[in-house]
Amino acid sequence: MQMMSLNSTVRVSGEEPDPGREERSGRVREVGNQAVWSLSSCKPGFGVEQLRDDCLDTYWQSDGPQPHLVNIQFRRKTTIQDVWIYADYKADESYTPSRISIRCGTHFNDLQEIEVVDLHEPSGWLLIPLKDIQERPIRTYMVQIAVLSNHQNGRDTHMRQIKIHSPVVNTVVAVECVGAFTSPIFKRYGVIR
Repeated sequence: MQMMSLNSTVRVSGEEPDPGREERSGRVREVGNQAVWSLSSCKPGFGVEQLRDDCLDTYWQSDGPQPHLVNIQFRRKTTIQDVWIYADYKADESYTPSRISIRCGTHFNDLQEIEVVDLHEPSGWLLIPLKDIQERPIRTYMVQIAVLSNHQNGRDTHMRQIKIHSPVVNTVVAVECVGAFTSPIFKRYGVIR
C-alpha cells in the first residue's frame, strides 16, 4: 500500500489535469462503461447516473455511515492504469472527501488496499495512478473507492465524476522493418480491394 497526498494545485506536466486530454492522446481509454457500478448509499437523484454523466455540475451524494463506497466491477479481468476523481471543495465544503482508499480484487471479499490518498481542499481533476509491486498497471476484476473521511468532519460526501483508464496497447506491426513492397506481386496485396 502506498500513501499519497494531493492538494488543489496538482498539475500534470505544468498543465491543468484533464482525463479527456489523456484519452484523446490515444495512450489510455476510459473503461468505466464496461463495468457495473454500485454505491454504498445515495440520496434519490444523486446516484451513479450523476457520477458518470460527464457533467461537473452534478454529483453523487452518499446517505449513510462512513466509509462511503463506490464499487466498480468488470466482467473480465481488466488492466487499470489510473483513476480520475473530480472534487470541488469550494462548491461542496464539508461534503468534500479528505481521505480516500482505492482497493482492488476479484470480488468484495478479497479487496486489497492499493492507495490511500489524503486530499487538501481539492478543486478539479485528481489523478490517482494504480500500480502493482512491479510498477505496472493493476489487473483486476473490481475497483472500490472508499471515502474514509470528509473535510470539516462532514458525514456525507459528494463526488462529481469518476473516470477509470486502461492503457492502450499498440498492436500495429511496423511494415518498415520488413522493407518496401516493390515487386508487382507484393503491390497487388498492398491495397484492400
